[in-house]
Amino acid sequence: MSDEVIWVRPEHSAVGRPAERSRAEITAAAIALADRDGLEAVSMRRVAAELGTGAASLYRYVANRDDILDLMADATAAEYVFEPPSGDPVADLTALGVQGLAIMRRHPWLPELVMTRASLGPAGADLLERFLSVLDGHPLAATAKLEAFAMLNAAVAMYAHHEAHADSDYVRRQAAYLARVAADGSHPMLAAAFAATAGPADADRFPALLSRIVAGMLGSSA
Repeated sequence: MSDEVIWVRPEHSAVGRPAERSRAEITAAAIALADRDGLEAVSMRRVAAELGTGAASLYRYVANRDDILDLMADATAAEYVFEPPSGDPVADLTALGVQGLAIMRRHPWLPELVMTRASLGPAGADLLERFLSVLDGHPLAATAKLEAFAMLNAAVAMYAHHEAHADSDYVRRQAAYLARVAADGSHPMLAAAFAATAGPADADRFPALLSRIVAGMLGSSA
């Protein structure tokens, strides 16, 4: 098996019957399957069934399930719409992160991939190029810019993951426990924080939160 990433390998095997499928078709089928049934449902067999073919035929286009996951993640990066930089890097990168959250809301399986097997293909490279173009001329070192890109993606993925699981029994139990601890009199700072956040939750506090994160990474004030 080749150690090269899928994007530098031929589109399909040079041996066997002429190509009947494309990686784009395989990727679209896998995304549709994951959107409907979750990431765990994505297997060579299930993706092949989505395409109306046998699992063996997919091996002419991809080496394994990991290849499909990489193709899926990169395809979602193509959903970004890039506007001309405004000259305000905090605002521009925050807007990029807000788009990322919208994409992850459309594809609830994506945060897991971003957090556990981040990979960059052609569309991901375009996204990174956009990120770096926003920071063109910024005094941050090149290494720090690349780190900031990874941290921005991780922050968006973590928020999306938390949001998707906010109504789970585990989260409710954890919240109830913290509320109990806050009320026991031995954690006054926690009690004050709980009191300050009482009342209706902000419907969409993510942009302001992300803006503070980006400003901190860039060493500027939001």
